[in-house]
Amino acid sequence: MHNIQVDGRDVQLNDEGYLINFEDWDRSVAETLAAMDRLTLTDCHWVAIDFMRDFYRQYEIPPSSRALLKAVGNRIYENGCSRKDLERIFPKGGCKHACRLAGLPDAYCHAC
Repeated sequence: MHNIQVDGRDVQLNDEGYLINFEDWDRSVAETLAAMDRLTLTDCHWVAIDFMRDFYRQYEIPPSSRALLKAVGNRIYENGCSRKDLERIFPKGGCKHACRLAGLPDAYCHAC
């Protein structure tokens, strides 16, 4: 376990870089995690990240890759990305990478 500094506060991560506490997440945390991965978040990323957080809040599980693609496909397209781009814009594992940046618990992210 280790901490990262985000806007002057400590945020705990586990050894794999996932948030320990779901409630510690905000967009600054996602941007910091993305920067650690050398990734700049775009509107396409935010559509997927926001969907994952909303889905997790409602069902307490992350969406499957299929559910993610189905739900955000049109919204991603409206932001200039295609469904095929989803895997490309999250280069460290598609759904799992999006799950990590969205601040979902590690154990749940391995299921998507």
